[in-house]
Amino acid sequence: MADNVQETPLLDELEKGPWPSFVKEIKMAAKRNPMAVDLLGQLEKSYREKIGYWKHGGIVGVMGYGGGVIGRYSDLSEEFPNVSHFHTMRINQPAGWFYTTDALRSICDIWEKHGSGLTNMHGSTGDIILLGTSTDHLEPVFDELQKIDFDIGGSGSDVRTPSCCCGQARCEWACYDTMGACYDFTMAYQDELHRPAFPYKFKFKFSGCPNDCVASIARSDLSIIGTWRDDIQMDEAAVKEYADNGMDIQKDVVDNCPAKCMAWDGTKLEIDNSYCRRCMHCINVMPKALRPGKDRGATILIGSKAPIVEGAMLSSVLIPFIKMEPPYQEIKDVVERIWDVWCEEGKNRERIGEFIQRVGLGNFLEAIEVEPIPEMVAHPRENPYVFYEEYYEEDDEEEDDES
Repeated sequence: MADNVQETPLLDELEKGPWPSFVKEIKMAAKRNPMAVDLLGQLEKSYREKIGYWKHGGIVGVMGYGGGVIGRYSDLSEEFPNVSHFHTMRINQPAGWFYTTDALRSICDIWEKHGSGLTNMHGSTGDIILLGTSTDHLEPVFDELQKIDFDIGGSGSDVRTPSCCCGQARCEWACYDTMGACYDFTMAYQDELHRPAFPYKFKFKFSGCPNDCVASIARSDLSIIGTWRDDIQMDEAAVKEYADNGMDIQKDVVDNCPAKCMAWDGTKLEIDNSYCRRCMHCINVMPKALRPGKDRGATILIGSKAPIVEGAMLSSVLIPFIKMEPPYQEIKDVVERIWDVWCEEGKNRERIGEFIQRVGLGNFLEAIEVEPIPEMVAHPRENPYVFYEEYYEEDDEEEDDES
């Protein structure tokens, strides 16, 4: 196979420098896989002619599933026949991305047998991404993956594969069991994950603390971020030890507090917890001295996304604090009411954040039966003319009395 490797002078440039190169990996695969050989050829031609030659044509998948397989075909099937079909499969990753080496080897063996041998570990959503196979190999791949307990993840207008940080498995800051919650939601919403029925995609991401290591606040439609609602735990002796060892607590900790809720007099650190924004900065800087409070749970936020139809959006607070205890039914009830409204009124390819922006947060909250609270306010109002429904109700009652 090595003799058939394409000449790729432009792609070769991407192997230079200190960074890992996807070109190098494709070349390694090309020594034993004809799909990788033709992939190099088509990519080189795309770089040379500045044209993308991949096309989406038709729906492909496995029996009974509407999501999980992304159909991809080549416009140059006669020139590069081995990539005339080059479908991508999204596979549901284990919570927290914990694998055994046996599991990883089994996945790679299946993909080398039925596909290009190329993987992306992991996609931005979290899935195991298997890059490049033909339509007639989709069912065999699915069958073999099921035998080693792996299932297809989400794609299209459905629940995308839920993902989480490692949580309490390895992180001392985790305020709830992210892996347990992620697994629970994945199992609960199998139908919504595998059979697209939404206006567009819907992502759950679970972060154990406000450090938000899965970037849920920027990428998920529903962010579940661990937090606490009592006081930060403080070890005053450890604070003094940091100061004695040369840390400038005023400069490195107090001055960087966004809420300005801390004070340092040179010997004692004080925190006005009523103003704390749970940003984790002080805890990250002085982990031996400060810890999250003991009354722990999560903040539920809604509406973030990357810029596709509209611009990028960050999540907004929906529920400031909730205890994270299985089976998480209170959260699921809210989620299902959100889906009912969004599926009924949402436009095609409109994410939930865009939907809220279009219909207005007040109307949305009323539809999903959630009371508005100050934590939901993104910024001060711009319109000085504010009308309250109670006024209209009082006017209606007075008119009824007069009549």
